[in-house]
Amino acid sequence: MPFTGQLIENRIFIHDLSESRCLFGEGYYGKPLGISKPKNNEFDSPLVLDLIEGYYLNVNKKLNVFKRDGKSVTSNEILKECKKQYVNFEVKYRVFESLRDKAYVVTPGIKFGCDFAVYIHGPGIDHAPFLVKVLMENEKLTSIDIVLAGRLATTVKKQFILAIVDQVGHSIRFVGFDWWRA
Repeated sequence: MPFTGQLIENRIFIHDLSESRCLFGEGYYGKPLGISKPKNNEFDSPLVLDLIEGYYLNVNKKLNVFKRDGKSVTSNEILKECKKQYVNFEVKYRVFESLRDKAYVVTPGIKFGCDFAVYIHGPGIDHAPFLVKVLMENEKLTSIDIVLAGRLATTVKKQFILAIVDQVGHSIRFVGFDWWRA
């Protein structure tokens, strides 16, 4: 049975606490409102999903989304909102979907200056070992961009990874960078 969420601006809220706990427990989707790093699903606040997570769950028939007035929100309406919020949404979604389908926990990476922070187990359980920057295969990346990303990733003890999506969006190459001190 799908979960129920309410679209409010650029977030989706799961107000029912038992649904919030269950969805969070099924894969660390969203964040409990007011709790930055919950250790488990024993919290007493609504769950807040980023649009990309909500879209993923909706497309996979795990989340029904409604507006404040109770009207149903379609996948296409969520997609339209996602395209307003994310530059190159389709490309980033392809990477998000690929990682989620492989059972990784994917969160926004904005505080690390990248697209996604990727966990093996989940926030509060382990630290995200990977920072992912999404690129189209023809997109330019300077050596300065790589050095800056690598220095940041090294500082926070994470591996910097480029997710390079081909022109048609069918394949993704993941290229990892490791940094050593001489």
